Amino acid sequence: MTLILLAVFLTIAFCIIAYKLAIYALPFWVGLTAAQHAWVAGAGVVMSGFAAFAAALLSIALVIVVLGFTKNPVLRLVALAIFAVPAMIAGYAVVHGIAKNAIDSAIMLNLLCCVGGLFIGVASIVNLNALGEDVLSR
Repeated sequence: MTLILLAVFLTIAFCIIAYKLAIYALPFWVGLTAAQHAWVAGAGVVMSGFAAFAAALLSIALVIVVLGFTKNPVLRLVALAIFAVPAMIAGYAVVHGIAKNAIDSAIMLNLLCCVGGLFIGVASIVNLNALGEDVLSR
C-alpha cells in the first residue's frame, strides 16, 4: 500500500513539475540548438553555454516584446502559438511516458496524451500572456 501511495504521489509531483516547466520548452530547444551550432563552429564549452543562455533569453524577450507592443490579436496569437507548440509536444510526451504502462488501448492512450498536451499548451499560452502583460505593464 505504501509503494502505491508513493507511486501516485511521485506521479503527481512529476506532472506538477512538468506543468511548471512546459512554458520553457521553446527557450530550452533554442538554447540547445545555439549551443550545438557554437560547438560545431569551434567554440568551447563555456562559450557554447553563453550562446545557449543568450539565445534562450532572446527567444523569451522577443515574445514578450511582441506581446507588449503589438495590438494586433492575430500577431499576438501567432507569437503565443510559437511558444505553445513545443509545450504541447512536451506535454504529450510527459503524459505518454507516465501512462504508457498503465493503459493498454492505443486509442485511449493517444486520446489521453492529446488532452494532456492540449492542456499544457493552453496553460503555456495563459502563463506566457500573463508574463508578457506583467513585465511590460510596469
